[in-house]
Amino acid sequence: MARTTEDVLKMIQDNGIQMVDFKIVDINGQFRHVTIPAVHFNEDIVKEGIGFDASNYGYAVVEKSDMVFIPDLDTALIDPFCEIPTLSLTGNAMIIDYPNNRPLAQYPRNIVQAAEQYMKDTGIADTMLILPEFEFHMFDEVGWSVKPEQIGMYVDAEQAYWNSADNGLGVIVPHQKAYHTAKPFDVSYECRSEMCLELEKAGIEVKYHHPEVGAAGQFEIEPKLGQMSKMADASMMIKYIIHNTALKYGKVATFMPKPVYNEAGNGMHVHMLLLKDDQPVFSDDNGYSHLSETAHYFMGGLLKHISALCAITNPSTNSFKRLVPGFEAPVTVGYATSNRSAVIRIPAYAKTPKMRRFEIRNPDATCNPYFCYAALLMAGLDGVKNKIDPHANGWGPYDVNLYHLSDEEKAKLTALPTTLDAALDALEADHDFLTEGGVFPEELIKNFISLKRKECAELAKIPHPAEFDRYFNL
Repeated sequence: MARTTEDVLKMIQDNGIQMVDFKIVDINGQFRHVTIPAVHFNEDIVKEGIGFDASNYGYAVVEKSDMVFIPDLDTALIDPFCEIPTLSLTGNAMIIDYPNNRPLAQYPRNIVQAAEQYMKDTGIADTMLILPEFEFHMFDEVGWSVKPEQIGMYVDAEQAYWNSADNGLGVIVPHQKAYHTAKPFDVSYECRSEMCLELEKAGIEVKYHHPEVGAAGQFEIEPKLGQMSKMADASMMIKYIIHNTALKYGKVATFMPKPVYNEAGNGMHVHMLLLKDDQPVFSDDNGYSHLSETAHYFMGGLLKHISALCAITNPSTNSFKRLVPGFEAPVTVGYATSNRSAVIRIPAYAKTPKMRRFEIRNPDATCNPYFCYAALLMAGLDGVKNKIDPHANGWGPYDVNLYHLSDEEKAKLTALPTTLDAALDALEADHDFLTEGGVFPEELIKNFISLKRKECAELAKIPHPAEFDRYFNL
């Protein structure tokens, strides 16, 4: 049942709330916020919203940039990281067009909702369930400098293998050997458990948490399957809770895809399945890996548009330092069962009809989750509408380890883009599937590409410490 203003006012009164915080999402998928004293929260605020300048959030709009943020009362929760009792709400951005304000088409939350409506309009399905896996590092120390006279970075984690001579207790995890390692080597267990408890309090069900492969403080928290737009909201809150809980424990969390050289990187594998009238769309006992023809077409759409999708699902230059052979990150455009070397993996353990699904393995959590999930849905629906058969297109199934193929066999495969610039080129050439039904405005795509191209150009100008190692004495 949807919350009313009276319900939220009761939450404020019952919990001694003194501040109400409105969390707004910028184009990069980061929270910004505006806060009011709780005594001023009322029905007028709910209806008329809070004004803000959208140009400062990265959105290029034809209309005047002044916007209105309308809170979604169903997102109300008590912020556990504020000393002053604070109620937090997210919501939607609207264009001021009195008396009937219009949704800001570029706003991430509006886009994911538009994608869901487009899915329903196609008749293919009425619900998309997704499960993103959040991999991240926690460091005890981190620092960086980008100055004319000094360029560099450092990270440290107490259990990292490079501390074997200095740890003093021998509680060291060997290089690339941290997967599911238990106490005493799992030194951040309590911190992650608290993260999960806070997620549960926020209404985000947790499947599990555990150490990941990277020995220098890499971990994973995985929620349970959830409806797409709700999971987009949850993804923002998951990152918020992980970042803030880490700081409570004197650590710092990062979702940076490749923060440690020569160690496993951080992905955000996204499991997905469709339902129609609460019945599974992707299940077929007679299909490959028990997946239906619709599921295969959906995978076909993802694989056809994968290079363009990378600009949205992997929108940092660092993303492509993760997408390299040798670290279980995908580099090949293809699909298979229980094969981590292909970009689409079908988990063999998902045996019941309602759980049969696949995961796309290239995304990482530097993405804007609203854009990411909506883009994945739009690519998949394009595959279903146009009956894009992944097998007929030569994308699999690849039931072999693609890293171990001969060079001759590897030459026959299609690879993911190797740079953000290449992914942006692909998005520029292939984005009609995103603009179907007006889901992604053309203006947003052009603006996003422009912003990211500037980012690439700026980073390309900066000398890298490894270049000194390679070229200084030539």
